[in-house]
Amino acid sequence: MSVQAGRGQLAALTKALLASWHQTKEHWRDAKSQEFEQKFMNELQTSVNAAVTNTEELAKIMAKIRGECE
Repeated sequence: MSVQAGRGQLAALTKALLASWHQTKEHWRDAKSQEFEQKFMNELQTSVNAAVTNTEELAKIMAKIRGECE
């Protein structure tokens, strides 16, 4: 799997998870759901955004290396 394909898959799966979470929040509205969102979902989204950014940079570096090796 290429870096770009992995990045796309990560972004798509995270988008699906967040959509499911938003559906869950419609039925789970208490202090624990807010705690869960702050502790896990917000951190997950932040981490995934950072990973996507880092994989974009990695893809650029790998393309440069390939270009220099040809």
